[in-house]
Amino acid sequence: MGTKMATKPAKPKAATPAPTTPKAAAPAKKAKAAKRDTAPAVAAPVLSDVRAKIDHIDRSIQALIAERANFAHQVGKAKGKLAAAVDYYRPEREAQVLRMVVDRNEGPLSDEVLVHVYREIMSACLAQQEPLKIGYLGPEGTFSQQAVLKHFGRSALGLPLASIEEVFQEVEAGNADFGVVPVENSGQGTIQITLDMFLTSNLKICGEVELRVQQYLMSRSGRLEDVERVYGHPQSFMQTSSWLRANLPKAEKIPVSSNAEGARRARNADDAAAIGGESAGHVYGLKKVVTKPIQNDADNTTRFLVIGRNIFPTSGHDRTSVLVFIHDKPGALFDVLSPFARHGISMNRIESRPSHNAKWEYGFFIDLAGHVDDEAMQAALAELKAHSAQIKILGSYPVAVP
Repeated sequence: MGTKMATKPAKPKAATPAPTTPKAAAPAKKAKAAKRDTAPAVAAPVLSDVRAKIDHIDRSIQALIAERANFAHQVGKAKGKLAAAVDYYRPEREAQVLRMVVDRNEGPLSDEVLVHVYREIMSACLAQQEPLKIGYLGPEGTFSQQAVLKHFGRSALGLPLASIEEVFQEVEAGNADFGVVPVENSGQGTIQITLDMFLTSNLKICGEVELRVQQYLMSRSGRLEDVERVYGHPQSFMQTSSWLRANLPKAEKIPVSSNAEGARRARNADDAAAIGGESAGHVYGLKKVVTKPIQNDADNTTRFLVIGRNIFPTSGHDRTSVLVFIHDKPGALFDVLSPFARHGISMNRIESRPSHNAKWEYGFFIDLAGHVDDEAMQAALAELKAHSAQIKILGSYPVAVP
């Protein structure tokens, strides 16, 4: 007789699990944490290995710089026999190279740092032929010298001069290849003497430099309580007026031709101080009276112009400066500006100055977006001739690179 086997009840279909509560999820979290604890640890880099890789990269960089310098020398040969270093210099090409550096930059170094590195490489390569001679408002340690270093690099030969007028004169005479002169400050406006020089000078604007200006109070002792008189350029007094009024209201303020000249004088007495940049303090052995800059505007920036004897070709992103003398009649200024508007040319700045030709006659300094060789610029200037007594093209030049 066969035995009837007991039937095993079917396994019930698993129900959809309920949402996990924080309490139920705790074991899972513990499991993941345990898994992380048992995962193999990433070994810390060995310092000697990292340094070896850096050394290898440095050798490669140095070899590439040497190769670049050799090609730069070949460019000089390709141009044929030229008279001097100024004949090799092409600001529009340098601006194009630096813009490509900025466009390629993906960090971690800033655009400004990389531009500085490449500027020095180009400066050294150009100096293989002969260093450029650059006139600037001296003595050594001025903001004008800093602008020279930023734009031309340390391989250029700086020529410190006594005044802005002398910078123009030395470039016109050929004793300097280029000059660097301040033209406006973000807080205090235009440096009038620079504009006035263009009324009579035939020099051209070849470039521009924007320099962040940090003003410090410096003295031989470095003690605020010792200061009875302060030397500074008149522009610097205006840029630091709020701090001086609050902290040195009784101190005598003595204007000088440059901040570096003020630093040179202040180094001779404990009761004197000077306003200027850190570089002037290093040159003349002065200490900071206060550690922070004292200018009114934290973003205080001065724009400098590079002056030379020629206008250079377009760089692709340029500015043109013109000087326009107008007929004295109603609507004269409108007639001057409207051609640029009709041809889609942006005006960056306009400034009027007495012409020095006749009483109440003025010239207008106008900065425009674009190059003088651009078709739209040519058309606008042609229209302008009918409404002006004289048009003087001061220069077309690359817009400042950071």
